[in-house]
Amino acid sequence: MDTGTHIVMGIALGGIATLDPVVQQDPALFNAVLAGTIIGSNAPDFDTVLKLKNNAVYIRHHRGITHSIPAVLLWGIPVSGLIYVLTPQINFFHLWFWTFLAVILHVLVDVFNAYGTQAYRPFTRRWVAYGFINTFDPYIFLLHIIGIGAWSLGASPGYTWLTIYSIIILYYLKRYMDKREIVKKVHGHFPNVEQIATSPTIKHNSWRLAITTENYFYVGQAENGHIKIVDEFEKVPLPDSNLIKKAKEDKNVDAFLSFSPVYRWEIYYYDNYTEVRFIDLRYRSNGRYPFVAVVQIDENMKIISSYTGWIFSEQKLQNKLLADEPSLL
Repeated sequence: MDTGTHIVMGIALGGIATLDPVVQQDPALFNAVLAGTIIGSNAPDFDTVLKLKNNAVYIRHHRGITHSIPAVLLWGIPVSGLIYVLTPQINFFHLWFWTFLAVILHVLVDVFNAYGTQAYRPFTRRWVAYGFINTFDPYIFLLHIIGIGAWSLGASPGYTWLTIYSIIILYYLKRYMDKREIVKKVHGHFPNVEQIATSPTIKHNSWRLAITTENYFYVGQAENGHIKIVDEFEKVPLPDSNLIKKAKEDKNVDAFLSFSPVYRWEIYYYDNYTEVRFIDLRYRSNGRYPFVAVVQIDENMKIISSYTGWIFSEQKLQNKLLADEPSLL
């Protein structure tokens, strides 16, 4: 989920913590727990700082080890430990317990969107992305704002949040059933379906689809239960060539391929270099596929520039590639 939703979820969990008799009877502990649930609800995303280095490192590692099983088990200790140092008179176990639940909640909700996480590490590095809740879901966020408002007006925080989360659980079940129905229809339309990547949009009854069959990629939309195919690409294996081998050595391409399960490729030949593009098919927007990896290789099989990330115009992409070219000075 987005940062804002993780924050309000931390607040909600802090409210539920008031049902804990030990927390309820100690205002200092409640304040510490509220801080712990808010920080813990965002702790796994501290790896966002990797974006300051470059997109390749960020794409390869974001929602990776920080969302893994060992990390989930450990995050609560430094977060609650830091708070405990500042308020040593409180009950550490209850502080840690609610902080630990906040970390679990963060990783749990992240697996349901299209981006996903490597939540099953160290057992597998597979990206877990069930794709039936938007990264920012306005309904879920609005319910949290309603809960915060009710709490501020004097409603019982524990029972208010239990009620709201009961509604959210029912909402998750509905979205799961919506996706299940879409997947069923896709299988009915296409033979030899190998993979279906679903990505909900902010519009409640609108979904993006990337369908992989034995011979083709199909990009489509599901609107009010009706499936419409907007793009079709022949499924062509990557050539076993020195050019492609060299492209795969690039850090940006390597990061892209480690993350993207559904992509096509293109090769463009110019006077002094060859350009290889890898295009993720899951995120079609306004007729474009903004998540890409591009590498330019000269006649001597030397990588001269590359880029991976979200790009929404050809001019901006060329500017990024130009910025990556080595200086002649």
